[in-house]
Amino acid sequence: MFNTKDLVHDINSVPVTWIFEHFCKLKEKLVGQDVKIKSVFNPKERTPSMCIYTDTYNNYKYKDFSTGKGGSAVDLVKDLSQLSYHKACQLIVENYNDYVLHNNGGYDIEKFQRASKYKVTNHSVRNWSTQDQYFWTQFNIGSKLLTEHCVAPLSYYTMTRDEDELCIKGLYLYGYFKADGTLYKIYQPKTLDKKFIKVTNYLQGIHQCTGEKYLVITSSLKDVMSIKSLKLKHIDVIAPDSENTIIKSEVMEDLQKKYKKIIVLFDYDEAGIKAMQSYKERYPFIEMALLPMSKDISDSIKDYGAKEVRNRLVPILDKKLHEW
Repeated sequence: MFNTKDLVHDINSVPVTWIFEHFCKLKEKLVGQDVKIKSVFNPKERTPSMCIYTDTYNNYKYKDFSTGKGGSAVDLVKDLSQLSYHKACQLIVENYNDYVLHNNGGYDIEKFQRASKYKVTNHSVRNWSTQDQYFWTQFNIGSKLLTEHCVAPLSYYTMTRDEDELCIKGLYLYGYFKADGTLYKIYQPKTLDKKFIKVTNYLQGIHQCTGEKYLVITSSLKDVMSIKSLKLKHIDVIAPDSENTIIKSEVMEDLQKKYKKIIVLFDYDEAGIKAMQSYKERYPFIEMALLPMSKDISDSIKDYGAKEVRNRLVPILDKKLHEW
């Protein structure tokens, strides 16, 4: 017989794993593993771009790379239902109690076991080829910028998880390195579902800054180099791990002291605009800028040419800066 003790009255009594399993219609129980699914916000999506994962505190969160949305289980329901935080919590509680009623009892929480993840454990640098030259020069990025930003082609890299080891080889594999030779990211532009593999945290371009008057924060190291290739005056350029990564407040406060003005220039799409808005909400002193051309700066250069991009970008930045 059903026991009313299984009913809940507040959001803290609803298992987070149940929220994700229910609202994302998962076919498997969450017991510590990461899950990648097609976006619940984009039913026509062909390639899965939404990740449900555990953070460093073993809390489940989500990140949808097709829309830029992400956060906790309640954030997921907020984004799905377009409700306030309070009403989203009410919806979750109501749905959970309905689940309890129709299943003659509560939700069985299985033992949580944090799943092991693959980590990059080895790599090999190779010589540059004509294929590499063609790939990078279409974004107006030459050997000087690549060397300055410690980008090198790789013949392979290996990833290890427990006793398993994977060796990945390919023509278009690039390592992003710190000045001391530490690999912090792998870029594989021809791999659609996993272009970037993060090895360690790093604020890209920060050590190439020369103390100019203004700072532009853009989406990727490739965009950093493409912007620098335009030879704009009085501008340094950096990029976080991704446009969905908010630079820490202590770093932003330090940058604010160093630069007369800071502009965020992310991708010209919904995710990029939302990410810029998040920066603006957190750091009101920054400016937002959009280049209405291709998805990002580097693709705009490839599609329209460096000269046209410079001609259109300069007035946009000039309006934000009021001077060069």
